[in-house]
Amino acid sequence: MAEKITPRAKDYPQWYLDVVQEAGLADNSDVRGCMVIKPTGYALWEKMQRGLDKLFKDTGHVNAYFPLFIPMSYLAKEEEMAEGFAKECAVVTHYRLKAEKGQPLHVDPTAKLEEPLIVRPTSETIIWKTYKNWIQSYRDLPLLINQWANVVRWEMRTRLFLRTAEFLWQEGHTAHATAKEAEEETLRMVRVYQQFAEEFMAMPVLVGPKSDGQKFPGAVYTLCIEALMQDGKALQAGTSHFLGQNFAKAFDVTFTNVDNKIEHAWATSWGVSTRLIGGLIMTHSDDNGLVVPPRLAPTHVVICPLGRNDAERGPSIAAAEKLAKELREIPRDDFYGYEPISVKIDTMFDKQPGYRYAEYELRGVPVRVEIGPKDIEKAACAVARRDVPGKEGKQFGVPLTGAAAHIDALLRDIQKSLFEKAKKHREATTRTANSYDEFKQMIEQPGFVLAHWDGTRATEDKIQEETKATIRCIPFDGDPTPGACMVTGAPSAKRVVFARAY
Repeated sequence: MAEKITPRAKDYPQWYLDVVQEAGLADNSDVRGCMVIKPTGYALWEKMQRGLDKLFKDTGHVNAYFPLFIPMSYLAKEEEMAEGFAKECAVVTHYRLKAEKGQPLHVDPTAKLEEPLIVRPTSETIIWKTYKNWIQSYRDLPLLINQWANVVRWEMRTRLFLRTAEFLWQEGHTAHATAKEAEEETLRMVRVYQQFAEEFMAMPVLVGPKSDGQKFPGAVYTLCIEALMQDGKALQAGTSHFLGQNFAKAFDVTFTNVDNKIEHAWATSWGVSTRLIGGLIMTHSDDNGLVVPPRLAPTHVVICPLGRNDAERGPSIAAAEKLAKELREIPRDDFYGYEPISVKIDTMFDKQPGYRYAEYELRGVPVRVEIGPKDIEKAACAVARRDVPGKEGKQFGVPLTGAAAHIDALLRDIQKSLFEKAKKHREATTRTANSYDEFKQMIEQPGFVLAHWDGTRATEDKIQEETKATIRCIPFDGDPTPGACMVTGAPSAKRVVFARAY
């Protein structure tokens, strides 16, 4: 199966597309820039949804749903947002088609909308128009709402999961009585994203503010989690925005505070999308196919009974069923999302064992168990871990008695090992530049470059124009030592993180 995957070293973009398609995650659709998410890919998204949704609800948030269509005048009310999204908006201008005999199906010119509708690129405007009716007093605050939805941003250059015209996501929209509470929420949610990325996706991230040039349109400031992919490019994996009172003022959302005075509410918004699936692929997968961290794996364990005939296969199948039952009965905890371990027994005896193994390796199942006649004689099995391909990752002679506990421990070790491997890769490809010439040389290599910047948009734009690198993050835990901007020599408070990005 692995020959279907282009090696990363040969053509990384093609390798990525090969993994997506051969692992059965998604296909391109007949609508340009849109994708069909296949069952395996959607199962990954469902796992992500469940993990995130619990983290949101644990922090006091509830789910709601708002319309897909947004009146164009709503978008125009917030100037920065209108400017930021104008070029990406899909617009509905008519509400009916006309089918006339002898003529092709066409738009009915008499069915023009009085006001064009925007297909949701993000929901701040329509949500804050709604909040005007929901918020009257400080007693109505905080309002902590999340929405699971799809959005449309008319991208010209698309890539499955990473950048598509339509994608799935969640968007949180909260209203608060004070700026302090809203800023605390902004930080709280970026930390939730960090927790999910690192503990569920096994993907280490940098956390901190975006530069003004990279912040969300309409935000006072944006916090982000930024990850590094295997090819050394950065991926913005999640953002949390402090919106100040911008949207409350645009839609006149006021409330009576504790001092019986009228003031505008304070806002945040935050979101992650199916782009996380692309991040997971590019963080962990290899030339044999998909690698999935166990906490997000749709199938944790596949058991392959072996045998040349029914007489040999019968005992192998019985042992497989017993082990599967023991695995499913392992006490449920947060590692598995309080669900039973997901086990599949593969009985495709019409296919060669090597083909069967390669199929599950391609699809990223974390643990594969093999039970054949010789194993039955020894009351044992062979156990292979997906994150370590080949003989190094395979254990022979694992006793069937206690195998379930052994596999449970192995799954937890795989989760930890994937995170450590990704973190070591990031550390090995993070460099520090002390001059602009040095920076230009370093940015041609994969990875993050730490450098001083004077904080101005002009310098940021100059660097991007000349090197195609952007400021990815101003990390909270970065080196606080001040210095001089590598371009202008002006004072710099601390080093920021530059990279070329997806």
